[in-house]
Amino acid sequence: MRVAVVGATGMVGEVMLQVLAERNFPVTELIPVASEKSVGKEIEYNGKKYKVVGMQTAVDMKADIALFSAGGETSLAWAPKFAEAGTTVIDNSSAWRMDATKKLIVPEINASQLTKDDKIIANPNCSTIQMVLVLAPLHAKYKIKRVIVSTYQSITGTGVKAVQQLENEYAGVQGEMAYKYQIHRNAIPQCDSFEDNGYTKEEMKLVKETKKILSDNSIAVTATAVRVPIVGGHSEAVNIEFENDFEVNEIRSILQQTDGVVVQDNLDAFSYPMPLFAHGKDEVFVGRIRRDESQANSLNMWIVADNLRKGAATNTIQIAEYLVAHKLV
Repeated sequence: MRVAVVGATGMVGEVMLQVLAERNFPVTELIPVASEKSVGKEIEYNGKKYKVVGMQTAVDMKADIALFSAGGETSLAWAPKFAEAGTTVIDNSSAWRMDATKKLIVPEINASQLTKDDKIIANPNCSTIQMVLVLAPLHAKYKIKRVIVSTYQSITGTGVKAVQQLENEYAGVQGEMAYKYQIHRNAIPQCDSFEDNGYTKEEMKLVKETKKILSDNSIAVTATAVRVPIVGGHSEAVNIEFENDFEVNEIRSILQQTDGVVVQDNLDAFSYPMPLFAHGKDEVFVGRIRRDESQANSLNMWIVADNLRKGAATNTIQIAEYLVAHKLV
């Protein structure tokens, strides 16, 4: 496999390289790609050094797979050029997610939709991935009517600039601001920009992507996304209303048998998911599973995952692994 990593010098790109190495992805030639200002820089992968190349050079090198994490504008401009050259693109931006002609994939849920003809594949939003991985088996069993989700999202979802802002604020240093307000000792009820309906783009991603991944537009979803001063790991308080009733122990049992999900739900031992434990891991952790006593057929739970790994890099590479295993590239 000739593998291009587009955005190789960015926060997610670096994690992609790390995950490729950890999972022994069959890379025969690595092509690190970044913007013109990074061309010529060296990155290290599996003990070897590689020079960063520009976008057109990478297109001309005709990689088998290109893993994109360089922002929506770059994806819109360049993913079709890679695809035309015969490269299969797995894109981590929001550029293609709601395009009706593109698949939006969480491998444990819907990788079977993929074919050789899918040359641009969309990777979902980080907060969506961890939620739908838990929702999917429960939807299959009880049919979900409505989801109410409130997120507590790490600053790494914003990028390096946000991490630097928090570090500056810890140290009492004035510096460049990723947010309109300080994030240290604060919670900002805005992730991404506001849309005309008063919701942020992040909140609407949770609404729209959930329906697409679960292939069910009847599911009602409403979201509030909040940025908190955590470095690594998104958390979500999720309330689910089902059409059919359930037993809480059966919910736990279903989730314990779900690939990629770890149940941490022992109140006697104070065991529940936290970013502290999820950091650097590929699984989605779920706990605080309890009946909503205010509403029939309803459930509350707490879901946590490392947003740079399962929420971005790992999910992307799992898609690539599926393509290789099923000879779709």
